[in-house]
Amino acid sequence: MREEYPRVFIGYDRKLSVVYNVFSHSIISRSSRPVSISPIKLDQLDGVFDRETNPLQSTEFSFSRFLVPYMCNYEGWAIFMDNDMVMLDDISKLWDLRDDRYAVMCVHHNHVPKEQEKFLGAKQTHYEKKNWSSVMLMNCAKCKALTPEYVNTKTGLELHRFHWLENEDLIGEIPHRWNHLVDYDPELDVSEISNLHYTEGGPYFSDYKNCGYADVWFSERESMLDVQDLVKTEKKSASA
Repeated sequence: MREEYPRVFIGYDRKLSVVYNVFSHSIISRSSRPVSISPIKLDQLDGVFDRETNPLQSTEFSFSRFLVPYMCNYEGWAIFMDNDMVMLDDISKLWDLRDDRYAVMCVHHNHVPKEQEKFLGAKQTHYEKKNWSSVMLMNCAKCKALTPEYVNTKTGLELHRFHWLENEDLIGEIPHRWNHLVDYDPELDVSEISNLHYTEGGPYFSDYKNCGYADVWFSERESMLDVQDLVKTEKKSASA
């Protein structure tokens, strides 16, 4: 039986908890169905993920993302997403793109960064299929190669370039709008974008406060924090 409700895993980094929460809010507030959201948080994976930090990785979930099928007991489908995003569409539409012919479905970027550094001084890396793994629809039963042992020991290139699949025919494609790379992809009206990805650095960093679509992220944060106005509105409604 196919799952009716989206099951989402988001990378969690202790340095960027606000980023995780703003992204989660953007998903929940626009979803037409109940949605399950789980953080991939390293201190909750003791005994499962014991890989040493790689000096090239820019986030704590650079490699732990590939444990999603294991965390789902290799059953059903799940979505993995980086945390530095804002959802502008109903995630149910992404969920409905699942196709059982594939093990993984993602946007097939041709992403060749020009800069040498990312946010917080992280070294920028260049490799084939860069950013393909930042949004993945994962058919967990077809991802059984991703055991904890495999994820803990294989190189970053082997993981992010999908060497764990028998062949590339198992990588399906989803529309580009679900992983729009801010300041890399051509600027579009937000109505043409389903999911913004601040991959180089978002406006929550002072060095990137003027990046593309910065106003969208700040608006989403304010929407998440807008509790007082909601309380006032409810009081007015009750007294009317």
